[in-house]
Amino acid sequence: MILLSVLGVSLYLAISKYNISLWYILAAGVLLGVIFGKVFCRWVCPMGLIMEIMMSMGGDDSKIKQMYQYHKIGCPIAWISGFLNKYSIFRIKLNEDTCKTCGICDKKCYIVAMEPVKYSLYKPAMTKPGDSYTCSKCLKCVAACPNGSLTYKV
Repeated sequence: MILLSVLGVSLYLAISKYNISLWYILAAGVLLGVIFGKVFCRWVCPMGLIMEIMMSMGGDDSKIKQMYQYHKIGCPIAWISGFLNKYSIFRIKLNEDTCKTCGICDKKCYIVAMEPVKYSLYKPAMTKPGDSYTCSKCLKCVAACPNGSLTYKV
C-alpha cells in the first residue's frame, strides 16, 4: 500500500504540476501492459490507490469489493492493458507438480470470487484469471499459495 501511495501521488503530481501529457501516461501504461499485463491500474494509477483504500476498509467479504472493476470502465489504459493480459511477458504460472489443489489461491482472487464457475487458478478445465481482462495483478493468489506453486515470472 505504501508503494502504491508513493507511485499514485507521484503520477498525480507529474500530471498536474509538471503538465505531463496524458499521451505519455497512456504510452507508459501500454508499455507496462506488454511487459507485465494490467499492473498500471493496481500499482500506479491514483484512482487505483483510492479504490485500494476503499477496499481495505471493508474486510474480505465486503460488498465494496464488487465495486473494484467499475472505476476502470472509462479508462483507456485499463482497456489496453487488460487486453494485453493474455499476451504479456510476465504471467502468473502454476507448477502443477507441486500444487496440492487446496484452493486457497482461488479464495484470495477477486476475479474467481466474481465468477467462480468460469475462473480458477488451479483447475485445468477453467479459464485462468491472470489472462482475464479484469485481472490487475494484485498477486494475492501468489502470496496465498502455501507451497509456492504459483509464481509471477516470464
